[in-house]
Amino acid sequence: MLILTLRTDKPESELGLFDDNTQLSYEVWHAHRELAETLHKKIADTLQQHDKQLSDLEGLVVYKGPGSFTGLRIGMSVANALAYSLGVPIIAKNSDDWTKEGLAALHTGENDTQALPEYGAPVFTTAPRK
Repeated sequence: MLILTLRTDKPESELGLFDDNTQLSYEVWHAHRELAETLHKKIADTLQQHDKQLSDLEGLVVYKGPGSFTGLRIGMSVANALAYSLGVPIIAKNSDDWTKEGLAALHTGENDTQALPEYGAPVFTTAPRK
């Protein structure tokens, strides 16, 4: 089972590729304000390095927070879009062992269907200007 893992809750983003529980690749990069510009390229590069395509993915594991509103929003949007478009399960975890727990959940057939972020505080929106 080819699984992509993603963590985008802080300036340093993490992307992993696993074959079952075997780590094929794990990259940490300083994405910060360039996450939206770099995330898709990092995913494509990681898959290409292992002679894989998006269609080879069989599951996704994503860190759901708490963390940066924008980072979580971008990472979870990408993960949810991939899971939906590929028709593969997605698991969202937030513990220290999120990757291990997420991989185990996928192997037992769990599927969150949609990963939802946990920001760690209520989302604050400002009133529209008149």
